[in-house]
Amino acid sequence: MPIHQRVVVERGTRSGFPIVVAVHSTALGQAVGGCRLAVYRDWRAGLDDALRLSAAMTSKTALAGLPNGGGKTVVVLPACGPVDRRAVLHDVADVIEGLGGIYATGPDVGTGPADIAIIGERTAHVLGRGGGSSPATAAGVVAAIQAVVADRFGSPSLSGRSFAVLGAGRVGAHVVDLLSAAGGKVVASDVDGSRRTVAESLGATWTDPQSCLTAEVDVLVPAALGGLLTAATVPALRCAAVAGPANAQLDEPETADLLHARDILWAPDVVVGSGGIIHAVATDLHRETPAQVATRIAAVGDTLARILDAARETSSTPAAAASRLAGFLIGEPVVSTMAAC
Repeated sequence: MPIHQRVVVERGTRSGFPIVVAVHSTALGQAVGGCRLAVYRDWRAGLDDALRLSAAMTSKTALAGLPNGGGKTVVVLPACGPVDRRAVLHDVADVIEGLGGIYATGPDVGTGPADIAIIGERTAHVLGRGGGSSPATAAGVVAAIQAVVADRFGSPSLSGRSFAVLGAGRVGAHVVDLLSAAGGKVVASDVDGSRRTVAESLGATWTDPQSCLTAEVDVLVPAALGGLLTAATVPALRCAAVAGPANAQLDEPETADLLHARDILWAPDVVVGSGGIIHAVATDLHRETPAQVATRIAAVGDTLARILDAARETSSTPAAAASRLAGFLIGEPVVSTMAAC
């Protein structure tokens, strides 16, 4: 993996919490990446996460055809005790402002548009403060799933195909809605049982998370947190393909080989889940029209199809093919970051 261009670790002057901003690359333009607020065992674990996530963002933006590089913000929160959210977000803003514009942040795990608006009170280098990324992410996911279905079954039609959507939050619920509307048969689950009513109202059959993971379906759609695909879980899968927006689906890059050995097509999540960042960057930074943004998001399927074709031609995994293409696009070799997006 190419060395990071800039990494800053500071203790917030207001909050006292460790703040990490990792800028992986600006080879294609200003780096972009979400602001993650999460509990870690210590600041070093937060740093590791920021380094992995920022490197994956470089691949994600390159593969999405955006003139931007990758970065990430991670705030290491305490396991217990009070958190002055405004103080934390203003600390984040000060660190980002100090980078002089080489990096802009947006929503991620633990943050939303309202938080980005608070960061935007002290720096102009933000995106996604207006919201709207969940429908865009879901639209990109469905475009990718159509490419996967076409690759596996010879037609992009979703009608009559079966799907298991694991994670029924903001993005997952939109995916359920789109798949059901297209005639797909959907089972869904989430660790938060309160999401059952919404999922069922959108046409899904509710089940428990383990049964959803191992459902006999055409496509498993991970739409929650990452680390789902491991040496322990892959042997239990009963799907033909995996394609979802959850980040860091693979616990290790080698897990892609385990899926390949079982003839389960895994669509790299840096491509499948790119609709949200495409929407935010194209809208907020590049001021593209809604029609232009929609065209970019629809092209997620075309990009994935290109990667799947390249993987087949080289007898490699889609993860390896995606890394090669990302490296070509940014003009330097890229070691697979598919497990860390």
